[in-house]
Amino acid sequence: MKKNNLVLLVIAVVLSFSISTAQRKGKSKVVVSESGQNPKLVVGIVVDQMRYDYLTRFWNQYGDGGFKRMVNQGFNCKNHHFNYAPTSTGPGHASVYTGASPSSHGIIGNNWYDKVNDKEVYCASDEAFNTVGSSSDAGKMSPHRMLTTTITDQLRLHTQMRGKTIAVALKDRGAVLPGGHTANAAYWFEGGTTGNWITSSYYMDVLPNWVANFNASDAVEVYKKPWETLKPISSYIESGSDANTYEGKSKGETTTTFPHDLPKFWEANGNFNSLRSTAYGNSITTDFAIETLNNENLGMDSDTDFLAISYSSTDYVGHKFGVNSKEIEDTYLRLDQDLARLLSTLDSQVGAGQYTVFLTADHGAIHVPSFLIDQKIPAGYLNGKQLKEEFNEFLKYKYGTTDLVKNISNYQVFLDRKVINNLDMDLDDVQEEIALELQSYADVDKVFTGYQMWQQEYTRGIPYVLQNGWNQKRSGDVLYVLKPGFISYPKTGSTHGSSQIYDTHVPLLFYGNGIKKGGTVSRTEIPDIAPTLASMLGVAFPNGTTGKPIVEVLK
Repeated sequence: MKKNNLVLLVIAVVLSFSISTAQRKGKSKVVVSESGQNPKLVVGIVVDQMRYDYLTRFWNQYGDGGFKRMVNQGFNCKNHHFNYAPTSTGPGHASVYTGASPSSHGIIGNNWYDKVNDKEVYCASDEAFNTVGSSSDAGKMSPHRMLTTTITDQLRLHTQMRGKTIAVALKDRGAVLPGGHTANAAYWFEGGTTGNWITSSYYMDVLPNWVANFNASDAVEVYKKPWETLKPISSYIESGSDANTYEGKSKGETTTTFPHDLPKFWEANGNFNSLRSTAYGNSITTDFAIETLNNENLGMDSDTDFLAISYSSTDYVGHKFGVNSKEIEDTYLRLDQDLARLLSTLDSQVGAGQYTVFLTADHGAIHVPSFLIDQKIPAGYLNGKQLKEEFNEFLKYKYGTTDLVKNISNYQVFLDRKVINNLDMDLDDVQEEIALELQSYADVDKVFTGYQMWQQEYTRGIPYVLQNGWNQKRSGDVLYVLKPGFISYPKTGSTHGSSQIYDTHVPLLFYGNGIKKGGTVSRTEIPDIAPTLASMLGVAFPNGTTGKPIVEVLK
């Protein structure tokens, strides 16, 4: 009897082991299967200067195939913010793709004062490379000032460089920075008299035939026409009056109203450059992005590819006409159609359910302060000339010279350490004295010192935002913030760059392969995008990542 029990026990153990082994093998197969379900293509879309409320404000005017498709069938992060300032294009694109903020990736502005070399630098410029596709200097660009890797870099590394990355934008920085250090190509729009798409010798020595053919065609020339509204202007009820004093004019125009006769004032406004400040610029970008899909075989093999698209015209239009203009409304209605066209192409080229898209912005924007003032809302304009005069008087009175300040830019003061040492002063004392002076000025709301940024760890509010934008080696000694509603800008058009919520609150939509349907009002931040994508793709996080995956987004 005992012998029989022992035999049964052995059989049970063997069966148990066999079942367990089979289950493990089955589980392993599931994991392999899941890894094999990675999207064939990731499409990153950055809409330059897109406030979150452009989604909701124009919702009833949108069609079903663009923004609404992404919201209704994808995931909507409704409380999404930049966690740093300055909120501008270069830092925005770098932060989206690095999963970090300027304190780590080093792109602290579009332009900034290089305190080591004592000169102003541009975020993407690089004299070591030449323009490809033009005789101008517009292609002397590279990502060399970005200190960390991007999600596009990590995908390239993960696939042993087999997965392609191509970036497209009207603005050079909107293509160079998202493409990362390892992009196969980054293309941007030269404008001017050529209307060509160009690149840098950082990526290649000669334009591909398909790009040369696109440039030789009339694909851009067809947009040399008056800018009229897509729908009857009487239906544009989510924006202010067409004729007002809050909008800028093109050279030669006598009114800010539709239609805008582009051909009539073509040469006066830089020829093809004039298209940048119209909704047509986004259509040109979509045309070229689709041509990229058609010719580069993106999403056609087992290695995930990446197409980075930045829509720049939304920013140009916002700067010129303001966030409450008919022009902005028309621009977003036309962009909605361009998005629908892009998604439809992805369905047919890559396959529905075979690609993943995210859409966000590089910053928001403020209502035109002169408009806010007329609505009895506190707002205004910094008198930069008066501030500079008062500040110089303070420096002369306090220190006997203005030489200890080398530069004031991006709402930061850069001090000359040598002068301070020669005057036998402590740097932190000088920073604090200057901060107290700036704090006394009427239009300035808050001031912080580099010493505070160095010593403290802020977790919320304006100082948290400033600290994430403050790079120890590149940023200034004193940081000042204007009062809410105040800007340093002309009295027509909107701008951005501050740490205020109208510049930080932007959309974030995920759609497609690997993405849940739904939404959240929990706070998410720009650096969370790259690690979310990395988690979905199973690749390493970019090497400067400070964000965290948004777990609610992923299946």
